[in-house]
Amino acid sequence: MSNTANGTSQLRTNRNDLRADCESCFGLCCTALPFAASADFPVDKDGGVPCSNLTLDFKCSIHQNLRQEGFRGCSVYDCFGAGQKVSKVTFEGKDWRTDSVRADLMFTVFPKMQQLQEMLWYLDEALTLETSLPIRDDLRSVFSKTERLTLLDPKDIVELDIPAHRAVVNALLLKVSELYRKHIHSQHHKKSFGRGADFMGAALRKADFRGASLRGAYFIASDLREADLRGADLIGADFRDADLRGADLTESIFLTQAQVNAAKGDARTKLPRLLTKPAHWVHASRKI
Repeated sequence: MSNTANGTSQLRTNRNDLRADCESCFGLCCTALPFAASADFPVDKDGGVPCSNLTLDFKCSIHQNLRQEGFRGCSVYDCFGAGQKVSKVTFEGKDWRTDSVRADLMFTVFPKMQQLQEMLWYLDEALTLETSLPIRDDLRSVFSKTERLTLLDPKDIVELDIPAHRAVVNALLLKVSELYRKHIHSQHHKKSFGRGADFMGAALRKADFRGASLRGAYFIASDLREADLRGADLIGADFRDADLRGADLTESIFLTQAQVNAAKGDARTKLPRLLTKPAHWVHASRKI
């Protein structure tokens, strides 16, 4: 089974525009966003305050050792390209250090842009699926509208009703999921799980989730070693500290790099082709 329709490459945006390019960003995730001392961060930081590890040229002084220094949350986070878009497009390359008014506006725009870029990531993936053909025109239309929203002036972006737009996008993505998994259901009858199913800490080794809807499921610290998640809808599923060693997530849909980064895995873990195995997986595999 293939996720990608023949000849659909012209329908897709450049996925690199939906990936974080820290070299082209003014350290926005390191400054605009707050975090609290926890398992993911060693200290508290308020929103709008630069992280103590942010250098004057907007680089991270501990980037290669984030997890060792207790900044696991930074190694998981993905802005879907919002950082470089706000820095280079929305604010035309003018950084926040020289103007406090601009800084406040930029820090308000950034999280909204992140949400829009995330929606573009999902819509772009939906457009590649053969099974989405019946609603492809609707997907194109909403994709184009979402992209136009990312190009608005900063003050207009601040005024956007992001939840309302997300509801429109989500309704389409639900249809995409149903169409896609219907094909898989014809081969593997699967139980349906309601959104937010609780599998926290569950023993799910070799579990068969083929074609299942696992939207928003909680897999925190669950044992998913060698589990079969092929063709599952994984949008919003929480894989923090889930053990995915040897699991097969190929042909799953709406999985993001941030979800993968939050999990544990190894060389045997199979991912969708557009996602990469995090460095901490590789290091862990070498120790085994």
